Amino acid sequence: MFLTISTTGTPERPATDLGYLLHKHPGKTQAFSTSYGTAHVLYPEADDQRCTAALLLEVDAVALVRRGKGKGRGGAPDAALAQYVNDRPYAASSLLAVAIGAVFSSAMRGVCHARPELPEQARPLRVEVPALPARGGPDLVRRLFEPLGWTVTAEAIALDAEFPEWGDSRYVRLTLESESRTVAEALRQLYVLLPVLDDAKHYWVASDEVDKLLRVGEGWLAEHPEQKLITSRYLTRRWSLTREAMNRLELVRLAETDDSEVETIDNAVAAETEAEEKPTPLAVQRREAIVAALTESAAARVLDLGCGEGHLVQALLKDTRFTEIVGVDVSVRALTIAARRLKLDRMGERLAARVKLFQGSLAYTDRRLKGYDAAVLSEVIEHLDLPRLPALEYAVFGAARPRTVLVTTPNAEYNVRWESLPAGHVRHRDHRFEWTRQEFRAWAGAVAARHGYTVGFRPVGPDDPEVGPPTQMAVFTLDTTTPHEKEKEAKAA
Repeated sequence: MFLTISTTGTPERPATDLGYLLHKHPGKTQAFSTSYGTAHVLYPEADDQRCTAALLLEVDAVALVRRGKGKGRGGAPDAALAQYVNDRPYAASSLLAVAIGAVFSSAMRGVCHARPELPEQARPLRVEVPALPARGGPDLVRRLFEPLGWTVTAEAIALDAEFPEWGDSRYVRLTLESESRTVAEALRQLYVLLPVLDDAKHYWVASDEVDKLLRVGEGWLAEHPEQKLITSRYLTRRWSLTREAMNRLELVRLAETDDSEVETIDNAVAAETEAEEKPTPLAVQRREAIVAALTESAAARVLDLGCGEGHLVQALLKDTRFTEIVGVDVSVRALTIAARRLKLDRMGERLAARVKLFQGSLAYTDRRLKGYDAAVLSEVIEHLDLPRLPALEYAVFGAARPRTVLVTTPNAEYNVRWESLPAGHVRHRDHRFEWTRQEFRAWAGAVAARHGYTVGFRPVGPDDPEVGPPTQMAVFTLDTTTPHEKEKEAKAA
């Protein structure tokens, strides 16, 4: 993973001033440890006329898997091998952006104690990135950098030079040139836009990323024509964080034009915040609805199928009516996070006896799933390809056959109410489908009929009179009526 920054100079303003700005001596090769490998800074050329600083990041693939998200494309990789064999060591990404922030932190802030006048001096700069993942291609690269005043050369890299008919890869060879730019500006823009183009991060994005984005984007992001795309991708499409960042950027923009208008908006926002209670997140409402339905069914031994990082398991453990809770997931990484969330290694003996986590695929029958009172499939089915649903159906309803099964899934009709969700898009990039209420009821009714269950439906979240609730839940109950009783009921009817 490689990046170079070059500048030219004169005897009065030598190019080697770049060493002062970056706080790295041109006559030395330096190495810096990071969480995911080693960052090297070296100068292939350094004289008064021209100076080039190179940042080379050697990524430790094993450390990346152990400490982060493997391939880092918004979740667990598709296969175990992909955690170790991927483009992370070779293509510019959030790993390189983090290395820039760590190695050149003073330069990004525009600090130079030895020569305080240098950071404010604009100078000719040339930035080269030999391999940059660009989801959107060269056109998106130009849309992001050209409004900032860069002259952009983005050459698509062929999948294979010997077979041009295979077409281009998603990588570009990037060169940025500017006749007048401060080094701090260039570094801050690269820090944000490299992971934006890759459209992925190797670490979990939390609310503090909003503050970081606004701090690093100060002076250029608020007026950028692609502000929304940059903000959304930088925050890994977490819509709540994106909305917060966009609102704060709008206030920044207004502050630059009319301070009095900002004060009016601030007062209005403050008054509205005081008048309205903070809404309960949909994920919390979903867990509360599930716990209520399990309580109604008098279930004591519960399966959380596709338990992910263990949020529902954690909620169920707080209620002593649930005497055994089993979390099952195909992802070892998710189970590791769940164990950490539950503090299994420090849990008391009595509490630990109530919970188990194990790996398993819902596409196959598993004798370990038999004999439980209830099973929960919370936001699981939409992550499966439709042809694989019958396998899950048989594994849960045909083989395991718990007395109660709860299934929640997004209601596609409600998507029009999400202002930040583009039309025609699903709520999560891994969703293979999202059903309308009619489609979900048709599927659930057919499953119940095939396997001897009855099914009812409940809304989760605000039930909009036009488009329904954001989440729909089906409650399957095993029909224990004997054939003789059914015959009597039919005759009576």
